[in-house]
Amino acid sequence: MNIAIIGYGKMGKSIEKIAKKRNHKISLCYDETPSPSLLKDSDVAIEFSQPDSAFNNVKICIENNIPTVCGTTGWLEKIELIKKICRKKNGSFLYSSNFSIGMNIFFEINKKLSGLLFPYSKDYEIRIEEIHHIKKIDKPSGTSISLAEDIIKNKIKKTWILDNNKKTKDQILIVSKRFGDVSGTHIVKYESKIENIEIKHKAHNREGFSVGAVIAAEWIKNKKGIFSMKDFLISKGVL
Repeated sequence: MNIAIIGYGKMGKSIEKIAKKRNHKISLCYDETPSPSLLKDSDVAIEFSQPDSAFNNVKICIENNIPTVCGTTGWLEKIELIKKICRKKNGSFLYSSNFSIGMNIFFEINKKLSGLLFPYSKDYEIRIEEIHHIKKIDKPSGTSISLAEDIIKNKIKKTWILDNNKKTKDQILIVSKRFGDVSGTHIVKYESKIENIEIKHKAHNREGFSVGAVIAAEWIKNKKGIFSMKDFLISKGVL
């Protein structure tokens, strides 16, 4: 299939490499919001850009009937509007804060663990630590927010807070670090006076994210609706 890559930074280049390995053609590599004419030869778009441009990039793709996979974080205050546009256009949109297959399994482990700990939630402090490269703009990472919100859905805590603010017992502390060229490390810690439980995911490079984005694009090409990586993994019998 013909893939438009919107956002041609390190992730875009990695996606291009993986897509070509999987025998796809790259119809567009672009760092700005594309015009409809630039998208006309594309079967699907993969969007990894910046928080301030993601909305417009996804919007123009959906309005021009291009199934769109998006991994940009830091713009989710507008995602409900994108979903509304997608429904109106009978389009196809898949968003994930993290496209790594391993990380999406990690999400499910975290959901299960926090659910099991719910009866004892008053005994545990919860801390999420994440490390990313220095060029990552959003803080905390979208993945950290997803992990925290999954815990909150299990009613073990009420909200999350960044480490430079005063924390209460009903909050999850998120510690964000930025240095070097780290692809992404996430640690969830459940700490009590008698024990600590810790789960960790560490990405060695960007390839896992790129592979996930490309196979998500393959999967969404002929579908209509709004999807997540969980929908994809369920369809493949992984979850």
